Amino acid sequence: MSNAGKSVIAAALCRIFKQDGYRVAPFKSQNMALNSYITKDGLEMGRAQVMQSQAAGIEPSVYMNPILLKPTTDKGSQVIVNGEVRCDMTAADYFKYKKQLIPEIMSAYNKLSEEYDIIVIEGAGSPAEINLKQDDIVNMGMAKMADAPVLLVGDIDRGGVFAQLYGTVMLLDEDEKERIKGVVINKFRGDKSILQPGLDEINNLTNKPVVGVVPYGNFDIDDEDSLSERLQNNKKGIIDIAVIHLPKISNFTDFNVFERIDGVSVRYIKSVRELKNPDMIIIPGSKSTITDLLWMRENGLEGAIKKSRCVVFGICGGYQMLGSRIIDDVNAESGGEVRGMELLPIVTQFGSEKTRTRVKGKFKNIDGVLKSLRDVEFEGYEIHMGQSTAMEMTELDNGKHDGYCKNNVYGSYVHGIFDKCAAQIIKCLCYEKGIDMGEISNIDNDALREKEYDRLADMVRENIDMEMIYKILNREV
Repeated sequence: MSNAGKSVIAAALCRIFKQDGYRVAPFKSQNMALNSYITKDGLEMGRAQVMQSQAAGIEPSVYMNPILLKPTTDKGSQVIVNGEVRCDMTAADYFKYKKQLIPEIMSAYNKLSEEYDIIVIEGAGSPAEINLKQDDIVNMGMAKMADAPVLLVGDIDRGGVFAQLYGTVMLLDEDEKERIKGVVINKFRGDKSILQPGLDEINNLTNKPVVGVVPYGNFDIDDEDSLSERLQNNKKGIIDIAVIHLPKISNFTDFNVFERIDGVSVRYIKSVRELKNPDMIIIPGSKSTITDLLWMRENGLEGAIKKSRCVVFGICGGYQMLGSRIIDDVNAESGGEVRGMELLPIVTQFGSEKTRTRVKGKFKNIDGVLKSLRDVEFEGYEIHMGQSTAMEMTELDNGKHDGYCKNNVYGSYVHGIFDKCAAQIIKCLCYEKGIDMGEISNIDNDALREKEYDRLADMVRENIDMEMIYKILNREV
């Protein structure tokens, strides 16, 4: 099922195989997510496979995620194929259409298989969605196309893991059952000896060996499902950052860097009551900018933000919301025209072409509380449909108009803009607050990430029967 920890287990296996000397790549034929990434060649893919490629020690490629669905409404998504927008479709229309994408899926998979020894394929949700099975292209359908053995991962933390595993196996066709070579129980807390009778019984019932019981672990990696855990944080730190949890929030991983600084809290909030008095408010990216802006207007968050005296920073869709007007007369998202929050003198006009690019530069004409960011370097990527213009744009020193600031309100299109300057921002907020948090240094995100992948691999290697995994790979079972 969703949130069982498939992405993390797949990442762990990628790192283990890499450590064991294999060339390994991740693959997910179809991903549905609002968190995406721009590759070096300007193509868009899901961040889960980016995370897994980092674990494998290789450069992310759209071949690892040939289809990305980005929900725009409760019933429709933007369909991205091989990194480029194909069209917008309702769920019903996409269901009828998706089998036409099989050649694209297999072309991407075959390109990877020519270059790598092992491909770790992640499914999506549950393989036992019996209403969707006949046209499946991501779970058992993908396993058949790749002739791949399967590990079934269950989440014990939610309860009912044995019912999850047994019910899933029993709902599969006989040939699909044969593909399952083992089951993994994930997110376990407690004494494994107490679990043993259940492990024996599920083996007897399904005729599938339990190849691992993986403990619950906390790892600082960009997991798609990690937002649900972050939403539970409501404690205020010495420096408190409130991120508006928009209904169609995207690229929330932009703010993980702040969570790595001691004394800093990052809270995701949905109401004025939860907002309280933060030191900085961040309005994140959105896949439905106008709709999410109207959501803030209706629940009072827009008014509370406008009254706030703290630093306000908008990223991508959040940046567009801070302007005076948003115009979507081409129905790129929800369509229509709406007044913005009027905190920045910019107007955003949506177009039919999506901007997809990686960027590097420096903060240039920046004032207010964050004025010491001037000449600080940044790098990241842009993914947006609209273009924003103003009478006097604040240029980021890369020859492009990527952002604007006015007083203590800041906006930028660049995802990842905080990665190199988070410590400097916290210093600015401390100075404004009149407090001293001691030495604050930027964290080497690359080094931290490598350490976390190794730590994850160590834990999984210790709790999964890797000898059995290699037998499965070698078709010995």
